[in-house]
Amino acid sequence: MNMKNTLMIAALGALAFSACTKEPEVPKLNLPNTYEANNYFSDALEEISLRNKLNALVNEVKKGRIDTNQLSSDNLNALFTTGDPSLNMRTTAYYQTLLTENNGWFAEVAKASGNRYTPGAPVGEGGVYGAYLFDENGLEIEQLIEKGLFGAMSYFQAQSLLNTPSVSNLNKALYLFGAHPSFPNTSNASKTEFPDVHMATYAARRSDINDANSLYNQIRNNFIKAQAAITQGESFQSDRDAALTGIKQSWEKVNAATIINYCHSVIGTMSSTDPTDAQKANALHAYGECVGFMHGWRQLPANSKIITDDQIDQVLELLLAAPNQIPQSYKFITEPATQLPRLQQVISTLQSIYGFTGAEIESFKNNWINVQNR
Repeated sequence: MNMKNTLMIAALGALAFSACTKEPEVPKLNLPNTYEANNYFSDALEEISLRNKLNALVNEVKKGRIDTNQLSSDNLNALFTTGDPSLNMRTTAYYQTLLTENNGWFAEVAKASGNRYTPGAPVGEGGVYGAYLFDENGLEIEQLIEKGLFGAMSYFQAQSLLNTPSVSNLNKALYLFGAHPSFPNTSNASKTEFPDVHMATYAARRSDINDANSLYNQIRNNFIKAQAAITQGESFQSDRDAALTGIKQSWEKVNAATIINYCHSVIGTMSSTDPTDAQKANALHAYGECVGFMHGWRQLPANSKIITDDQIDQVLELLLAAPNQIPQSYKFITEPATQLPRLQQVISTLQSIYGFTGAEIESFKNNWINVQNR
């Protein structure tokens, strides 16, 4: 065999070897444009019950906004603890205690009801001021109950479900978030058959419809990706896990962005000239939302959230509502010149923790559902 033929055979052998050892192609996730709605409601029967029970509890507390109505802590406890599962069974142990202990928030809101309230140094038992019910310290316990349970119950359950991935658990988590598989991006019932509720409402409020990377779209896209990855099998576990992490992180960012929104609202109202009592009450209500949204994330599993409990305590301290201390909430409307800078510090702290841009902080001032009439 001559040298030319020898070289040709060697080259062909090398080529054949190369072909045999070529890396197999990595499968690519087939990403649909929509979330598959099959079995959404049938999968979420327990979550439907929990959300209905939370609505019933909050509606009972809201009766205290009328100063002739006396709330009963026993009734509130019953609404929280009755059923299988009850809200109590699905809430963090930490928040259960805050709500139900002898001097807990159910007892506090009941004690405040049936009275009138004048903000100032704590006297009496609290009562109705403007359109809302406050304790003697100016804290709206209703917000600690409702917005706190959005974290301490709804998110607490959702993150646990997402840690055991399945299409069924994804549907349950979506229901707890408050969105329908159609992801309408509005809470306006005149615009859609399945309006957003609970945290999905706040995601929609914080999201400009023209922003493809809005928080609402991030959550929507990650639910779609997670469902596709789970459905298409084990080859897509990394896609699945990335999407599930994205859901949890964006949900948490909605919570933080909403606190920022309400801080802006309080600053805007109480920086104005001679705000009326109704405006002051609205500001104290917005402030109470901040406390509720923040406190509900305290003592959630550390691996399920970006913010740490130490950072949560820092924010609550700035809000004059630190755990295990008597709140001084009224000061935000009786001493605005000295206290409002604390709310700007809350905004800056949350911006640093979550890496929000200046443009996002500005955007979070808006209720985009109203701005865009959607």
